[in-house]
Amino acid sequence: MSRRTVVVKVGSSTVTGSDGRVDHAFLGVLVDQLAALRDEGFSTVLVTSGAIAAGFEALGLDSRPSDMPTLQAAAAIGQVRLVETYADLAARRGITVGQVLFTRHDVGQRQQYVNACHTLERLLDLGAIPVVNENDTTAVDEIRFGDNDYLAALVGVMVHAELVVLLTDIEGLYSADPRNDSSARLVERVEELTDELLASAGGPGSAVGSGGMATKIEAARLLMDAGIPLVVCDGRRENVVVDAIGGKPVGTLFAGGKAALRGRKLWLAYAGRTAGSVVIDDGARDALCLRGGSLLPAGVIDVSGSFVVGEAVTLSSADGNVVARGIAGMSAEQLRKVKGLRSSQIAEVLPEWAGAEVVHRDHLVIV
Repeated sequence: MSRRTVVVKVGSSTVTGSDGRVDHAFLGVLVDQLAALRDEGFSTVLVTSGAIAAGFEALGLDSRPSDMPTLQAAAAIGQVRLVETYADLAARRGITVGQVLFTRHDVGQRQQYVNACHTLERLLDLGAIPVVNENDTTAVDEIRFGDNDYLAALVGVMVHAELVVLLTDIEGLYSADPRNDSSARLVERVEELTDELLASAGGPGSAVGSGGMATKIEAARLLMDAGIPLVVCDGRRENVVVDAIGGKPVGTLFAGGKAALRGRKLWLAYAGRTAGSVVIDDGARDALCLRGGSLLPAGVIDVSGSFVVGEAVTLSSADGNVVARGIAGMSAEQLRKVKGLRSSQIAEVLPEWAGAEVVHRDHLVIV
């Protein structure tokens, strides 16, 4: 029998109380729900925010520092406090937890991503609850996920979850910003991410989400491509996690449906960290997008970065629009020597690479 796994993410505004401190009573209620799911045969992964807030509390700080070293120091202290809290609460219920911290760099390389998947899977095999967070002690802007909503979605893919639940401080997605429109209604089910729906999501700081519903929409986009449903709901609602997983109507359900991408291509589209970029001409763009072809050196206009064979690269049109992402079949140094050349000409420059693809269609995803 295959394991039934769910991912639950709790945001900072839900972890903390009105005083800005970690709400231990709420965390106890949350762990109670995870224990109830365990009794029903579910394995769970908990993606949690709140490390920096816990650090502020431990340090006795009155306000959020603005400098990165202090923020990262607070995260280092707070992460210990936070995972100790979860470990203690879980132990009282006979459950073991394991801490897993990620940055984009940790999952941006394919082998590291696979290793991380194996670690999570093994923790679940052992009956533990992985407690996952972004590694705020080392992450800087270029390697940050930016929001734990997206991290939770990625973890959902990594563990082949049957459902991801985002616990937040709002009820779900609304048809409009309820702060400005009294007729705004809760959208209970989303089958497709339409332009109208995206427009209703609002931006950072809007009333439809602590960090803006936009980050939750991006999480939904990833999960819907993976065929995994997502529920966004009020984390403080009584028994909300158990109800969501039981199929009861709570918040907004983004339906999963049939997976559009799988395995390596899903990683490439959403988690792979590109090591460089390749600009292609219109003919190459049409070959990729319309005819499902591979990228050949003849269609390459320009190359940037210092990637090697096997690293992920971005493919862009001459006007700067991203067309695709793919795994490089030749290095940046080699490609600079043969860009724009046909196979017969390549044989004169790099004989061993004549006929080689820059990116093979099997290692490419249109974005």
